[in-house]
Amino acid sequence: MSWSPNSWRDFPIKQQPTYEDLELLKQVETTLAGYPPLIFAGEARNLKAKLAKVSKGEAFLLQGGDCAESFNTFNAGNIQNLYKLILQMAVIMTFSGEKPVVKVGRLAGQFAKPRSSDFETIDGVSLPSYRGDIVNDIGFNKSSRMPDPKKLLQAYNQSSATLNLVRAFSRGGFADLNEVHRWNLSFIKNNPIGLKYEELSDKISKSMKFIESCGINAQNTPQLHQTTLYTSHEALLLNYEEALTRKDSITGDWYDCSAHMLWIGDRTRDLNEAHIEFFRGIKNPIGCKVGPSMKEDELIKLIDKLNPENEEGRLNLIVRMGANKVAEKYPNLLKRVKEEGRSVVWSCDPMHGNVEKSSTGYKTRDFDNILKEVQQFFQIHKAEGTIAGGIHLEMTGDNVTECTGSQSCAITDEDLGSRYHTQCDPRLNANQALELAFMISDTLKR
Repeated sequence: MSWSPNSWRDFPIKQQPTYEDLELLKQVETTLAGYPPLIFAGEARNLKAKLAKVSKGEAFLLQGGDCAESFNTFNAGNIQNLYKLILQMAVIMTFSGEKPVVKVGRLAGQFAKPRSSDFETIDGVSLPSYRGDIVNDIGFNKSSRMPDPKKLLQAYNQSSATLNLVRAFSRGGFADLNEVHRWNLSFIKNNPIGLKYEELSDKISKSMKFIESCGINAQNTPQLHQTTLYTSHEALLLNYEEALTRKDSITGDWYDCSAHMLWIGDRTRDLNEAHIEFFRGIKNPIGCKVGPSMKEDELIKLIDKLNPENEEGRLNLIVRMGANKVAEKYPNLLKRVKEEGRSVVWSCDPMHGNVEKSSTGYKTRDFDNILKEVQQFFQIHKAEGTIAGGIHLEMTGDNVTECTGSQSCAITDEDLGSRYHTQCDPRLNANQALELAFMISDTLKR
């Protein structure tokens, strides 16, 4: 079948807002189509090459960031804190696992959120559900919940500014391994996880001094001075994605230049609908969530549609089963893909299958369940002799109280209300994310 950036419009589509002013939407799409790309095709190809190494067990994928980026809380400090946390987690895994870590942020485009219902009802009043700042506002009133096409432009502008800062951090010396102590966030420095990170930092600093005495330093070895953080988001709003899709002048292939990696959610992965149609034509590395409802035959058909040439590094299957279902549902899927000889990256999303309601009414996730799902994910791969390639987390570098549990900060149901700031789903804070990183690094080492 022929493909074009707008061929998805001929297919059924789920999880889309209903815009009242279609003419304004068209104008915004035209404006976006004239804007510069946010990323370049060559960068996406570089990421695909690194993910090919992940699929062979030669590297590990760390993908993480906000559940949903916000317009109101957008500032350099929040971006810097998340960047620091990703660097900390990556260096923990690299040092113990002795393999490179491919760093991919859920940022610079992670604005749209799928919803279980098109409408939200409070006290007998029903309004359109909040679908992320790229669509409407979180306030519960008619004007706030009305989808606004102009928000697509604001999302582009914020993504552009975020990318600009991330590239400055990555190339300007902030990511220099000699600065490893400075990455530790102030509010965790003196707790057990922060102190454990400081011990690791001391070992890295000593190693840096040794190799510098051998003539290797940040001035003559760029890998010690800079790094690359790729961007990703769920490509839910195809109007936005189509407008930022460009034909590469070198290869003639189409790339979605809104992010280096895009993924399809568990709710929009129907084989005969619009999201699969759009994704099959772009050449970015792509992901697809694999939930407990996925069937073996369906998964093979999905892989063949999204990666018909069986390219290494092209397709990342992001497993999100839940701690109580992964042992039952996942092994047969993994075995079938292995038997069929399909090349994929397997990564674990221990967040989305473990949402629960706290006794105080907050939506939360128990750290023990998150940890349990990650541990089972690795155990299943070990038993099958396959590669557990990565981790996919909703997390923040801020000191929030959104997920309960963990040894490092022991958040209870009663604590949730003190710093519960998420736009949508609960995120790991820096303590919890680092605790998980140390656990994963120990597993990689074994």
